[in-house]
Amino acid sequence: MTYTIDIPGLEELPQAAHKFLELMDDYTVFAFKGEMGAGKTTFINALAHELGVDTDPTGSPSFSLINEYRSDTTAELIYHFDLYRLENLEEAFDIGVEDYLESGALCLIEWPDIIDDILPDDTVRVNLAVLPDMTRRITVETPE
Repeated sequence: MTYTIDIPGLEELPQAAHKFLELMDDYTVFAFKGEMGAGKTTFINALAHELGVDTDPTGSPSFSLINEYRSDTTAELIYHFDLYRLENLEEAFDIGVEDYLESGALCLIEWPDIIDDILPDDTVRVNLAVLPDMTRRITVETPE
């Protein structure tokens, strides 16, 4: 199934994150794609807040590659990946990415192309695009 969520401005970000949360179902791996500046990190921060993560802001794991959060409401473990700096799949194996993907914890992955070949079949594909009026459009594709 394919769903779209439009975010006209930052003030609508919490509502968009809540709508996304309703689409998450029991899926645990989410691959976020979009051009630099499309809002992947900003949206994941809003989603983490909606999931009960109190750290504000959660930030991007650009240098650490993986940030770990825990929901203050459900105690759910959440991994936020930023794989932009990885040069090849071997580097992903070196940081143990397959263990995270198989952990059952929620995995929110920015720049997932480098690990596309090892993503689980039930990965939810998420694309963020900036429309001409600066609205962010989130397209969510859940596995059939």
